[in-house]
Amino acid sequence: MTNTTPQVDALALAAHRDDIEITCGGLLIKFADRGYKTGIVDFTAGEMGTRGTEIDRAREAEEAARVMGVTYRENLGMPDARLENTLENRLRVAETIRRLKPKLVILPHRDQRHPDHRVAGEMAYDACYLAGLKKMDIPGEAHRPHKILYASFFRKPPYSFVVDITDQLERKLEAVRAYHSQFATEDGQTSIYQPGVNIFDLMREDARRFGQMIRKTYGEGYFIKEMIEIDDPLTMSVNSI
Repeated sequence: MTNTTPQVDALALAAHRDDIEITCGGLLIKFADRGYKTGIVDFTAGEMGTRGTEIDRAREAEEAARVMGVTYRENLGMPDARLENTLENRLRVAETIRRLKPKLVILPHRDQRHPDHRVAGEMAYDACYLAGLKKMDIPGEAHRPHKILYASFFRKPPYSFVVDITDQLERKLEAVRAYHSQFATEDGQTSIYQPGVNIFDLMREDARRFGQMIRKTYGEGYFIKEMIEIDDPLTMSVNSI
């Protein structure tokens, strides 16, 4: 992973370190496997988390990025558990989008339990729009991503499409395991999402559920706001019967 700021093909934005690994890590790994440059922008350092410190999570985030083959990762240092969609914060995110110039961005799904996750998605969407305004007082050349996806892991329908991550799931789980401070085996830390349910078992089960929708072993679901164009229905994958 480079420390300089490159242009990336796909950029995932989220509130906390580990959010992206859990929700859309498979797709980022698949992009890297295909030679695309990928980036991650975490808005906060996760300093309000019950377990670990922001220093722990910074180190773990670097290891997770290495596992996923991420080209560039950045943390904006916004306040954890106090994330607000202010103009100042939108402009900071928009400046990052202008620097990285992604063709595609992946945002948190609109249906969220943690307020920071909901705000992160709204703020990042607004920033994508502002980044494309030529007269907006933001450093860099105006740029607006072509496509915006919303990660739907652990979320209810509707889903717009599913990505096959059969070849990427084990590395996705490895990236999440890099966050030892959050998901260590002692004291039931792996049961953070549902009491008595191991987070890694839950992730595998959710991936299997999405995979079954497209007749593959494992998948990740995504939502988009616009309609999908199909040029040639004769070439569409997944049998109807």
